[in-house]
Amino acid sequence: MALDTLFDNASSVMTVISFITFAGILWWAYVRHREDDFATAAQLPFADDEEQHHG
Repeated sequence: MALDTLFDNASSVMTVISFITFAGILWWAYVRHREDDFATAAQLPFADDEEQHHG
């Protein structure tokens, strides 16, 4: 019986930790100062194409 209680508590704790991690990822992704980094990263696949065509 105690083992069942332990697993129930561990499941609840992991749910909370997972939610906090998810919220942290969302916060990191939508912070304003990251916008320039994401715009630069979005252009990386096209930079390789330009090098091959012009090089």
